[in-house]
Amino acid sequence: MILASSLAEKLTLPVMQAPMFLISGPDMVVNACRAGIIGSFPTQNARTPEILDQWLSEISNRLAQQQISTPWAVNLITHPTYARGKDDFEMILKHKPPIVITALGSPAALVEEVHNYGGIVLADVINPSYAKKAAAAKVDGLVLVSTGAGGHTGYLSPFVFVQEIRKFWQGLIVLGGGIGSGKAVLAAQAMGADIAYLGTRFIPTHESLCQTEYKQMVVDSCSDDVVVSDAITGVKANWLRQSLINGGYNPDKMPSAANINFASAAGAENKRWKDIWAAGQGVASSTEIQTISEIVATLSEEYQSSLTNLLDKQKHSAQPLNTEELQ
Repeated sequence: MILASSLAEKLTLPVMQAPMFLISGPDMVVNACRAGIIGSFPTQNARTPEILDQWLSEISNRLAQQQISTPWAVNLITHPTYARGKDDFEMILKHKPPIVITALGSPAALVEEVHNYGGIVLADVINPSYAKKAAAAKVDGLVLVSTGAGGHTGYLSPFVFVQEIRKFWQGLIVLGGGIGSGKAVLAAQAMGADIAYLGTRFIPTHESLCQTEYKQMVVDSCSDDVVVSDAITGVKANWLRQSLINGGYNPDKMPSAANINFASAAGAENKRWKDIWAAGQGVASSTEIQTISEIVATLSEEYQSSLTNLLDKQKHSAQPLNTEELQ
């Protein structure tokens, strides 16, 4: 069994490629793991449980054939309206992915069964109240979705969120929300997180399942182009302004919240996300369409450079003050 406490030690960079609806698939997962970070995808990206069965087999086989030992994850909606939840979970139990990330619902019903096959469970939460409920369900880690996250987003500052969670939780913390650079990954660790959760940074990649137009819109956008609204899915999410306009919405006068219903995740819900595109506030970190390997290499270089600069600053600040130089 993977120990959540040592998960970051298995990575070349403390990063998880976040699961993204209609974007993450087998190629993204395998190539993220090859680059030394955790790859993941949401189960509903496979349009049927049968296709999910194929995807899970493909990922396991490709990683084994390439002798890649980096852990990978699947993301499962546990909201009661998600009709495929039971079938998708049966596929998870069949293929035994190392990490299961729950979202938009309680993880309580599946923790024991994932533990029984040797996997770990991380719960996606947006506030301390949900985090405490997930902790009570004996999850192995918490994914803190803070303000600025792409897709379904949180509303708390990461500074506030991590600080409050660390008051009662000493386990694994994965932090998401506007993180798009190696410098930001280091900052997440400095705040008390173990692993950074990056989604938007991996949208404009060759491995991404989304349209080229979507990738290019991410490359061309900045934080001013991100609009938060619950009008599309009923849950607050960050959307690209131009895609809202293309979909017939006025970004400055969005309708009231839609009803939350994931029963149509493979139908109308799928179409909404296909036509209207999500992105986090860190969208400006992407300047071109690249491979995952290239992005991870850039993140690693930025991370190491930032760490070196920080240590240098600490070294200099620790030196005694030379009063002669001030005279």
